[in-house]
Amino acid sequence: MPALACCVDAAVAAPPGYGFARDSTLPAPAVDSGFLNSAISAVAGVPQSTNSAAAAAATADIDVSTTWSPSLSAEIYKVDGWGAPYFAVNSSGNIAVRPHGVDTLSHQEIDLLKVVKKASDPTSNGGLGLQLPLIVRFPDVLKNRLESLQSAFDFAVQSQGYGAHYQGVYPVKCNQDRFVVDDIVRFGAPFRFGLEAGSKPELLLAMSCLCKGSPDAFLVCNGFKDTEYISLALVARKLCLNTVIVLEQEEEIDLVIDLSKKLAVRPVIGVRAKLRTKHSGHFGSTSGEKGKFGLTTTQILRVVKKLEQSGMLDCLQLLHFHIGSQIPSTTLLADGVGEAAQIYSELVRLGAGMKVIDIGGGLGIDYDGSKSADSDVSVAYSLQEYASAVVQAVRFVCDRKGVRHPILCSESGRAIVSHHSILIFEAVSATSKEIPQVSSLGLEYFAEGLNEEGRADYWNLYSAAVRGEYDTCLAYADQLKQRCVEQFKEGTLDMEQLAAVDGLCEYVSNAVGVSDQVRTYHVNLSIFTSIPDFWAIGQLFPVIPIHRLEEKPGVRGILSDLTCDSDGKINKFIGGESSLPLHEIEGKGNGNGYYLGMFLGGAYEEALGGFHNLFGGPSVVRVLQSDGPHSFAVTRAVPGLSCGDVLRVMQHEPELMFETLKHRAEEFVHDEVVVDDSNGGGIGALASGLAQCFHNMPYLLPASSCCLTAATANNNGFYYCKDETYSATEAVAAAGTVEDEQWTAYCMA
Repeated sequence: MPALACCVDAAVAAPPGYGFARDSTLPAPAVDSGFLNSAISAVAGVPQSTNSAAAAAATADIDVSTTWSPSLSAEIYKVDGWGAPYFAVNSSGNIAVRPHGVDTLSHQEIDLLKVVKKASDPTSNGGLGLQLPLIVRFPDVLKNRLESLQSAFDFAVQSQGYGAHYQGVYPVKCNQDRFVVDDIVRFGAPFRFGLEAGSKPELLLAMSCLCKGSPDAFLVCNGFKDTEYISLALVARKLCLNTVIVLEQEEEIDLVIDLSKKLAVRPVIGVRAKLRTKHSGHFGSTSGEKGKFGLTTTQILRVVKKLEQSGMLDCLQLLHFHIGSQIPSTTLLADGVGEAAQIYSELVRLGAGMKVIDIGGGLGIDYDGSKSADSDVSVAYSLQEYASAVVQAVRFVCDRKGVRHPILCSESGRAIVSHHSILIFEAVSATSKEIPQVSSLGLEYFAEGLNEEGRADYWNLYSAAVRGEYDTCLAYADQLKQRCVEQFKEGTLDMEQLAAVDGLCEYVSNAVGVSDQVRTYHVNLSIFTSIPDFWAIGQLFPVIPIHRLEEKPGVRGILSDLTCDSDGKINKFIGGESSLPLHEIEGKGNGNGYYLGMFLGGAYEEALGGFHNLFGGPSVVRVLQSDGPHSFAVTRAVPGLSCGDVLRVMQHEPELMFETLKHRAEEFVHDEVVVDDSNGGGIGALASGLAQCFHNMPYLLPASSCCLTAATANNNGFYYCKDETYSATEAVAAAGTVEDEQWTAYCMA
C-alpha cells in the first residue's frame, strides 16, 4: 500500500533501530487517490477542507453527476411518499404546505420557511419574536383530513348499498389541545362528528366542547371507570349530549345500573369486546384475548343477563372493539371487523337494542412513504380502501344474519391530527471527525516516547501499509493506540504524545476509507419533551430540512439534542437509514439558521412529552391559508413554557427563588461591578436580568439576546391576525394573562 506508506513516511522517519526500503512496484490501493494526496499534503502541514472527501464518501448514494434540483431533494427525503397530498418541495427549495390537500390551488400553497421567519423574527423586523423550537399548526389540514375520512365512508356506504351511515369520533387523548379539539368539533359538526374520552378530565373537556357541536354527535366514554366517572357521564346524558358509556370491565355494569336509577337517567351502554383477531405488530399489544381492555364472550353474556334482569337490555346499543393502532392491511382489518359483526348480530338475537358498531382506532398513516404492510411505520391501504373494507365486512355478516345494518363509528385519532402539526427546530452546530493536522515533528516526538512494544507496533503498521494489507493496518493501528493509552495511564506518555497517536490512527482510517464521516448536528430541542415516542418506542417520523432543498446535501448526520442524556439523539430515520442527508451549517451570526422539521407528529407527542432536564414545550403558532401576499395568516401565537413555568411543575416557586437571588445580589454584588449599563447598571440591572431569565424559555438563545448582558425588548408573546374565529376581546384577554404574570421586581432599579 505505497500511498499509505508514503503518508506515514512523509511524517516521520522509521523508528530508531529499523531500516527498510519502499517498493514502488507495489500496486496502488483501491481508494480515492485524491483523498490520499490530500492526506499526504496534510502531513506536510497544508490545511485542507473538511468538506471534500468526507462529503463525497458521506453522500455516495447521491448521483454527483446530476445537476441538483428541488425535485431530487424531494426524492431522497421521500417527501412525495409520506407528504402527499399536504407537503411538497417548491421551486425555491423550501417545504410547501398544501392546506387543502389535492384541492389546493397553486396560489394557496404556504411556504413553511416564511411561516417560521414570521414567527421567529424580532418584533422590530415585523416578526412575532417567538423562540424556537416551534409547533406550526394548520387547521385547514385538520379540516381536510376530517372531510376526507367522512367522504371515504360516504362513498363506501353509497357504492355498496349499505343501509346506515358513518359518524366518527375523535379520541382526545391523541391531542387534547383546546384549539385542536374545538376545530374538530366545529369542522365535524356537519358530519355529526363526536369525541371519545378515556379519563375524567377528558370527559369534562369533551362535554364542554360538544355543547358547541352537533346534538347527534357521539360522546363515547372509554377507559376504566369509578363512581364519579360514571356519574359524570350520566350527567352528560342529562345535558342532552349523546353519551355512550362503554364497559371496559364487567363490574362497571353494576355501577351503571345503580347510579342511573339514583340519577333517574336512562343510559346508553356499550361493551368493549376482546376479539380473537390479533394485530401482531408493535401497536397490537392491546388486542387479542389477553388484551388490556374489554370483555370476553362469557363476560358479555353475563352483562346481557344483568341488564335483562334490570329491565335495561334495550340500553345496550353499541359494540366497541380495538385491534391496535396502525393496522397494517385491510385483510387484518376485515378479519377483525367481521368477527365483531358476528358478536353484534348475536347481541341483536339476544334482545339487546343494538344500533352502533364502533370499530375503534387503527386507521394508520404512512410515516415513511413505503406503503408497506410489513412495517410499523407504514400501511398498505388508502383512506378509501380502509372505509370500503369496513363497510363490506359489516354488510356481509349482517346480510347473512338478517340483521339491520348498524351505524358505523370509528375512533380515528392519529389519521386525523398527525398531518396538521409540524415541529420546527434549529441545528445550532455540527461536529465531525476532521483529518488531523499532524506534523513530522509531532510524530517524531511521539515515537521517542514509545516503549519497545509500541515501537514494534508502529513498525508493523508501516510494513503492513507498504504491503497494502488494509485489515492488518487497522489492526496494528488499533493495537498501537491501545498500548499508548496504557502508557498514558501509567504516566510514561504525555498528552501531546497521546494526541499524536490519535492523529496517526485517524490518518490510517481515513486513508483506508473506513473512517466514520457521519456528523453530529446539535439541535435546539429536547427529544424527551417534543418527540417522546422516538425515545420510548422507537417510532420513526419524517425529519428533513425545511429549506435549502435546491442545494445538494453535502454530508450525512445524526441529531443530538440539548439534554444531558445519551438517549437524547435521533439516529434512526425513515427508510431504514442510520443518518440523514444534511447541508453545511452556514456561518453563525449571519441570521441564516438551519431549520429542520419533524412531520406527522400531531398525535400523542405533545401530550406524552415530559420535563426532562426541565425543558418545556415548544412555542406554538396557528396558521390559516389566506388570500394575502404570503398565502397565510397567523391567527394565534403562544410562547413555549418559560423556566419559571417548568419550575412550578416541580413544585418550586420562581417568585421566591428570585427574591432569594435578589437579596443575595444585594449582599455580595457591589455597584462597581459593571453589568450592562443599558439596563441602568449595578444591582438593578443584575436583578432585572435574573428576573427575565425566569421568564425566558429553557432553550438556547442567541448571545445577543442574553438578558444578563444585553437589554431585551419585552414581548408578551401573543399575536393575532384577522380571523373570524377569534375576537379582539379574546386576544386582549390572552395577552393580559402574560402581563399579569410579570413580577413587580422585574422592572426595579
